Amino acid sequence: MENYRIYLTEEEIPTHYYNLRADMKVKPAPLVNPGTLKPMTAEELEGVFCKELVQQELDDDTRYFEIPEGIRDYYKIYRPSPLVRAFNLEKALGTPAKIYFKFEGNNTSGSHKLNSAAAQAYYAKQQGLKGITTETGAGQWGTALSMAAAHFGLDCIVYMVKGSYEQKPFRREVMRTYGASVTPSPSDTTQIGRKILEQFPGTTGSLGCAISEAVEAAVTREGYRYVLGSVLNQVLLHQSVIGLEAHKAFEKIGVKPDIIVGCTGGGSNLGGLIAPFMGEKLRGEADYRFVAVEPASCPSLTRGKYMYDFCDTGNVCPLAKMYTLGNGFIPSPIHAGGLRFHGMSTIISELYHQGMMEARAYEQTEVFQAAEIFAKAEGILPAPESGHAIKGAIDIALECKESGEEKVILLGLSGTGYFDLMAYQQYNDGTMTDYIPSDEDLVKAFAFIPPQPEDL
Repeated sequence: MENYRIYLTEEEIPTHYYNLRADMKVKPAPLVNPGTLKPMTAEELEGVFCKELVQQELDDDTRYFEIPEGIRDYYKIYRPSPLVRAFNLEKALGTPAKIYFKFEGNNTSGSHKLNSAAAQAYYAKQQGLKGITTETGAGQWGTALSMAAAHFGLDCIVYMVKGSYEQKPFRREVMRTYGASVTPSPSDTTQIGRKILEQFPGTTGSLGCAISEAVEAAVTREGYRYVLGSVLNQVLLHQSVIGLEAHKAFEKIGVKPDIIVGCTGGGSNLGGLIAPFMGEKLRGEADYRFVAVEPASCPSLTRGKYMYDFCDTGNVCPLAKMYTLGNGFIPSPIHAGGLRFHGMSTIISELYHQGMMEARAYEQTEVFQAAEIFAKAEGILPAPESGHAIKGAIDIALECKESGEEKVILLGLSGTGYFDLMAYQQYNDGTMTDYIPSDEDLVKAFAFIPPQPEDL
């Protein structure tokens, strides 16, 4: 029998990040200044982001970026992460498909988010900054950034989506243990937060709201910069270590995946997982089927519009061309807080627009049903976000059962659900609810999309 786990050695941790944009014939559309409606310059972005990260954000042509030794040393704490053959899940499903999962939950943050948090904190420290600010949905990113900030000696200010702040108090306390200050968003601590509270009284918040507050907190403090855990090109660049390790592990056992499935909210996990495989597809070296899975309550790919929109609710961030539900869209407080973003990475959006991947949307209850099947079979309690990818992989494996096809499926298990027990309690008690926005809801949200820049 094949090994359950395929491990790389410490020496096989990637030495370079892979920039998928370098192999895209049609590049993602540039970020646009909402005031001038012209592409953002490095000088404009450096007022908000770290200098080195701005260079990574804007570079569409450099295929590989060397990973500094300081980041690689930190990665050695929890990387490389294993590629696992899900024998028990295959047996439970009775499928001829072979299912593998790349497990990113083997660190205190419980998710893949630490890959980019370590990089962004490192570059902030190298720039001589005092601190960094950010937002977080379910809390994985905030936890990861608080860990990285503590390691590199930086102050860390986190605005946590209010719905998740109340649902996931233990993630909040992990952040505080690592020294971060955590504020529920929207809050009355920022001008933008007060404006959002006035416009949407009683709101449970969204990632768009929290981003606005975090940006304001950064630009109003000397020696601080804002960092983001998803969506941006630089984040998908850092997360390419996931796909690079998976690709090397498959090479070790002489196996090639046919179908690659990942959950997606802003695009960091999916983008990192598919990066080297998509690169091969773009270069005509191999072919794969890519499946993005999102929540039906926040369906940016499956029901959104491909347009320029603000990345935040307060309209202080640049415009990005992406699949969006409108920057004013406030999703229902589902437990997959990391997937509650109104837009999608410009890289993922462009690839989806080109027909290079497909997308599926699932309701919350069926996602937890899939997560339960996986937990019983493989002994890992998945995060609600990861449950979406599991649901997609299970459905595809059952389709293989019907057709008799022996496909190889790679699943991105982006994190664990041990801080999401309130969600599992609702699922077990039968009190979990599902909400899908109506067409009328989306029409109202689309109205928030600003006029489109010309010739871009």
